[in-house]
Amino acid sequence: MTGALVLFSGGQDSTTCLAWALDRFERVETIGFDYGQRHRVELDCRSRIANGLKGMNPIWAARLGQDHTLDLGVLGQMSDSALTGDAAIEMQANGLPSTFVPGRNLIFLTLAAALAYRRGLEIIVGGMCETDYSGYPDCRDQTIRALETAINLGMDRRFTLQTPLMWIDKATTWALAESLGGADLVELVRVETHTCYLGERGRQHDWGHGCGTCPACELRANGYSRYREAA
Repeated sequence: MTGALVLFSGGQDSTTCLAWALDRFERVETIGFDYGQRHRVELDCRSRIANGLKGMNPIWAARLGQDHTLDLGVLGQMSDSALTGDAAIEMQANGLPSTFVPGRNLIFLTLAAALAYRRGLEIIVGGMCETDYSGYPDCRDQTIRALETAINLGMDRRFTLQTPLMWIDKATTWALAESLGGADLVELVRVETHTCYLGERGRQHDWGHGCGTCPACELRANGYSRYREAA
């Protein structure tokens, strides 16, 4: 078993990926990014989630190591996106949603690899998925595999980019959380994680906090409904 660095935003997907990594690797660290996102409240959820994970499993508590948060304000300044500015969430003429932040995952994974290089971690885990997603091209498996090759060539190091959610839908993501940590982990994801693009944290729905109408909330809510129906 080896060490892993998990891209941990404070959302449902990254929290499930963190539990997945803690279940597999002896040493796990986390990295988050502040890029001026409208839903920056997700970063405030991270410490509560980490404490919750440590509290539900002593093995996970022993394995969970240092957390790193990087200031990527320049990414928000460069982008023209509904995730980083007060713009409407809608489909654009190019077929991509206005929430797409060009280069985001490419930058996240490259910086994560640079940190993993320094920290002696070989596995980088991200919650990218092209099964139940908003259509971002930098979430596709083809993109991740190409970037893995480029990172390994450019750093002369053998990193593996793991994307455990790539081929599963949101209902199965909820089920994966249950398989990893039982009802306690499902409840932690439901109550403490944040997915809503608008940063709404007030109302508690059965699937979690959020506005209930943005694409991220709709994906999460529909997935939870299908998960509960299959239970």
